[in-house]
Amino acid sequence: MKTFSVPSLATTVASLASVLLLANSIPVAAQTGPARSPLVVAPVIEGLQMCDEAAQDSRFANVYEAEAQCRRLKVGGTAALNRLLDTLEPGGPKGQVQVGFTATLQLLGLYKHSGKGWEIDDAQLDNFLRVISQVKRPVVLYLAADHFDSFGPLTRELQKNPQNLLQLRDGKPLNLNYFGYHVIPYTLQTDPHLPVNKYRYAALQHVAKKIGALPKEVQSRIVGITFMGELHQMFPDFENGMGSFKDIQVTDYSLASVKGFQQWLEKQFSTIEKLNATTGLNFKSWAEVTAPAKDIRKEKLLHFGEHYDAFADGKLPFSGWLWDPQNQIQKLDLYVDGRMIAPMERGLNRLDVYRAVENITDPNVGFRLDYDFSQLPPGRHHAQAVAEAKGKKYLLGEAQFTVVPRNQSSVAAEPAASLRSLPKVDKLPGVKAWMDLPSSGQDVYFNPLAKLWNQYREWQVQQMLEEFHTRAIQAGLPAAKLFSHQIMPRVNSSWNHNLFAANSSLKTGMPWKHGINMYGGTTHSAWMRDYMVRERITDYGVPEFHPQQWKTESVHMTALQAQYDQGARFISPYYFSLVPQRFKGNGFGINRLELGPNNQQDGSHQFYKALIKFAKK
Repeated sequence: MKTFSVPSLATTVASLASVLLLANSIPVAAQTGPARSPLVVAPVIEGLQMCDEAAQDSRFANVYEAEAQCRRLKVGGTAALNRLLDTLEPGGPKGQVQVGFTATLQLLGLYKHSGKGWEIDDAQLDNFLRVISQVKRPVVLYLAADHFDSFGPLTRELQKNPQNLLQLRDGKPLNLNYFGYHVIPYTLQTDPHLPVNKYRYAALQHVAKKIGALPKEVQSRIVGITFMGELHQMFPDFENGMGSFKDIQVTDYSLASVKGFQQWLEKQFSTIEKLNATTGLNFKSWAEVTAPAKDIRKEKLLHFGEHYDAFADGKLPFSGWLWDPQNQIQKLDLYVDGRMIAPMERGLNRLDVYRAVENITDPNVGFRLDYDFSQLPPGRHHAQAVAEAKGKKYLLGEAQFTVVPRNQSSVAAEPAASLRSLPKVDKLPGVKAWMDLPSSGQDVYFNPLAKLWNQYREWQVQQMLEEFHTRAIQAGLPAAKLFSHQIMPRVNSSWNHNLFAANSSLKTGMPWKHGINMYGGTTHSAWMRDYMVRERITDYGVPEFHPQQWKTESVHMTALQAQYDQGARFISPYYFSLVPQRFKGNGFGINRLELGPNNQQDGSHQFYKALIKFAKK
């Protein structure tokens, strides 16, 4: 199998997680008032530094050698990129939809070792900027510095130092791969003295200075700069574990993180007595506060505050999927002990269901409600997902769960109240449904300190993004063009949001412009539209975009039009490649998303055709 080079991998790997993990929706209402500014369609490009001279030279056995030759010749992929973009929008950018490109730069991957230590390879950086200068189209710059910035000699050195890494409860860092790619779980601590931050911050400043020195005409073509990449906490089995709720492990239990938790709590509560009053615990000092990490079912606790599992924060997800092609169901509500609690969110992503069931033609079939059980009395309880059609109630699914007191004493065994004799929802013509969370008989323990721990972990993600954003502005990058590059766990009804701890970074009030990656139904769903309205997100970008659907041809144009109507500044279809076929590996699941007329996986050929049609707008 051929190997990829570091530069070529950079464009695909920087965003690999959301590509294969994510999928949901974002439809839109037509915009009124003055005409909007043009929407830039800026596909992610793999192999930007692959020049024709090396691509056509059979002496080079792999991408490493070919791109090294391009750097020696001081040429990049300008010619190949122009040819590609001209197939999407011949004659250059014009009209209300303009084709540009997204250029990915791995900040840690810029470093080389010299006699003076680690320093930025300006030849590599200059070749990257040369392509941006020479291709006369709008461009989105992606300055990557997250866990996928894991290629190059410096990253291997950084990984050896535990201070640079997120840690599990046993003090060990995660050893992660993602569909064949190496992933490094860098710390979320913002301390500039940590080696990984020293190099990330220095590279950001150096790159910003180089961008600021570009001719004004080139700078004016930069429509957005996304930073960091998909930033979130990490967890074992990164490939498959995003929907894990049993025996979970999370980050970050490093000494610096736990100390930060104590300091964060002190700011929240000011005195240890107030914390104790809130949690029902009995700490004598802030130094005694431990980060929750033990499962009460399996381990002996020194105090109840140590308990941690997927539900310890007091939320129990009820979720599954519902396919109702005739729109017969007007309501879907959660009932607990026979009492209606709240409507369940619908239209969430379940791309797995779309793939598994042939006649389901829309991935936006997920439903979910994270039920707050923290105020329930100990004992057995009965939950039911109840659909309503034409005024009649139908049972979609049900599960019993038990709220266990802190001392694990026995609880009453009497059955809980429930709605009786409801017909099953599949009695409705064409309706298919399943409730897959929680498992029946689930026992739950509410630990208020675990709730605070999860809030703190979200704060860590947000703090690192804020630090990087502040430094980007201080380095001279324009605030009006700075976008995040975030994954949205909440859009997938089967995921464990606490594993990522990224939700707060996607809310309103952030100092940056929102960049939200969208795959599958996310590209055209009512849930996503409503979320953006609720959070007042109007000027946004989509740093990664692929519908990943093939059963309905019109879905691609619908998804593209949705982003135009919603007011996106740019979208970055994922992905095109300038790498010659002989250099490509065959075993990467990501290959199914490569756009082109001949790749029929995940509807990539249909999306390719839609892009050409949409660019004529």
